[in-house]
Amino acid sequence: MVNCSGVLLLNKPVGISSNRALQVSKRLLSIAKAGHTGTLDPMAQGLLPICLGEATKFSSVVLSVDKTYIASLRLGYISNTGDAEGEISRVAKPDAYPPDPQQVIAILQTFLGRSNQIPPMFSALKLHGKPLYRYAREGVTIARKAREIIIYNISLNALSDFEMVVDVRCSSGTYIRTLAEDIGKALGYGGAYLTALSRTGVGHFDLSQACSLDQLESRQPPDRLNLLYPIDSLLSSIPSMVFDDKEVVRLQQGQKIRKSRSQSLFLTDSRLRLYDSENIFIGLGEWADSETIVPKRMIVPTSFYR
Repeated sequence: MVNCSGVLLLNKPVGISSNRALQVSKRLLSIAKAGHTGTLDPMAQGLLPICLGEATKFSSVVLSVDKTYIASLRLGYISNTGDAEGEISRVAKPDAYPPDPQQVIAILQTFLGRSNQIPPMFSALKLHGKPLYRYAREGVTIARKAREIIIYNISLNALSDFEMVVDVRCSSGTYIRTLAEDIGKALGYGGAYLTALSRTGVGHFDLSQACSLDQLESRQPPDRLNLLYPIDSLLSSIPSMVFDDKEVVRLQQGQKIRKSRSQSLFLTDSRLRLYDSENIFIGLGEWADSETIVPKRMIVPTSFYR
């Protein structure tokens, strides 16, 4: 196994689970420790950031960032899974007419902002260690609590008859399948289901930066590591600070550091990216108060990192 850490931005193909994509990536890169940062269903494709080695310590940062999607919907029908892989049934009235583009645009705007959404049964959320989708496949329905989501932007990309494509930027934890059904209901068709879904953005990462499994496999093993992004690319929105050699040793030993905090730079985030005198990333810290930095997650200094 290769002693290497970094971030692989993978363009997951349709037809395989996120976990399968993760396992294939680990094998191709010969890396034992890895984890993805947000599940994509088998029917979905798109951006799947995979944290490798020491980067897994910071994966939680990516789990909570905003996501962007391109979603294809079929109005007037619903699916028990919320997508094309489930059992489809018609719910629109027999005499229903296709929607007008201006009507669709107006309805989509009503979804902007904060709202409460009930997660679907066909989801990876767990109850007693068992994913909800397994209960659903057994015919068991579990009561789910609504949770707050935020739709930052939603726009009509294409409309043809009862088929439509929308672009969505939303908070982490938003279920696009549920959103699709709600859009269908709001338009008066009784519901809708996803016919296709592509995740195009995760935080500041964009699908244009990603590689496919075929691209990864086509390279020689040593060259595959060149596709990785550095660990601190996960944390680029967090303020940073450089420390001298003695301070680095203390931080790596878990000791606090006394520094003067610049209010103009750190008003919105108490977290801090930590770098040594050669500008090499060493970990993530936090301001305990205006003059004290506490190390929170430190990387192993003896490993090789992208």
